[in-house]
Amino acid sequence: MRYIDLFCGIGGFRIAINQVLIAKNINPKCVFSSDIDADAQNIYQMNFGEQPAGDITQIGAEDIPEHDILLAGFPCQPFSICGQLKGFEDTRGTLFFDIARILACKQPDYFILENVKQLVGHNQGKTLKSIIEVLEKLGYTVEYKVLNALHLGLPQKRERIFIVGYRQLLPFRWDIQKIPMKPLTEILEPQVSEFYYASEKIRNSRLVKYQGKTHIEPTIWHENKAGHISAYPYSCALRAGASYNYLLVNGERRLTEREMLRLQGFPDEFKLVASYSTARRLIGNSVPVPCVVFMLNCLLNAIKNFTTDRNRVSLNSNG
Repeated sequence: MRYIDLFCGIGGFRIAINQVLIAKNINPKCVFSSDIDADAQNIYQMNFGEQPAGDITQIGAEDIPEHDILLAGFPCQPFSICGQLKGFEDTRGTLFFDIARILACKQPDYFILENVKQLVGHNQGKTLKSIIEVLEKLGYTVEYKVLNALHLGLPQKRERIFIVGYRQLLPFRWDIQKIPMKPLTEILEPQVSEFYYASEKIRNSRLVKYQGKTHIEPTIWHENKAGHISAYPYSCALRAGASYNYLLVNGERRLTEREMLRLQGFPDEFKLVASYSTARRLIGNSVPVPCVVFMLNCLLNAIKNFTTDRNRVSLNSNG
């Protein structure tokens, strides 16, 4: 199965599709990847041996290889609360139309897109409606659903909209089965350097705001914009541009780069060489791997059922 990986970041989509296809004895072949961020390009190349192309707006659709499925976690900031919900008024919001022009030119059988859950209600739902209308005019049946990584095994409350499209009339269904959450004890490192610890002033401030409550199991403390502190046995959504002290393990220290990768479902063999601020930004912008795995399994199951039903009809007709 040939695929392209647009707005690829550090490769969450690629890890997921490779896992799923190999498990089903299907050969995955990435024929094109693209991301404008130089740091993301370097880490992607480090892990997959390919340097992604740059600015997708400068690449002709006709120059992109033929492919079976298009994958894209297109820029979410225009539709997010943190990005001030400017939508298509933000130039990054118009990058969706680069996906559309590639779909129009290459006409792959399938696509999977990802964005923040706020896209569902953005501009009273008109933005999502416009996106779906564009995709349907290109000949696709389109489905969408908001998935929470917390319900798919990761100890991170991360809600994202996934949009799937297919050209055949597939018997697509959302086979929702909650996966038990991996405990933080399997995510957190037993010892970390002093670099990750918040200052004594910040730690004391957290304790005062949280009224000195204690927990037996590890928790990740979350401070919202109003200054309210919550502690959960999972992480709130990792954010690319949040304060360094937005999330603190047991109210004391920041997450390490490896812990953040684990919270997104990246395997421990994934290589990441970057400054802490760069790592936070790139991981916070990434896609939770188990959510993509779930989407791909739903799609592949629909393709399998469609093929089985078609063969059955053919055999009955011949008989």
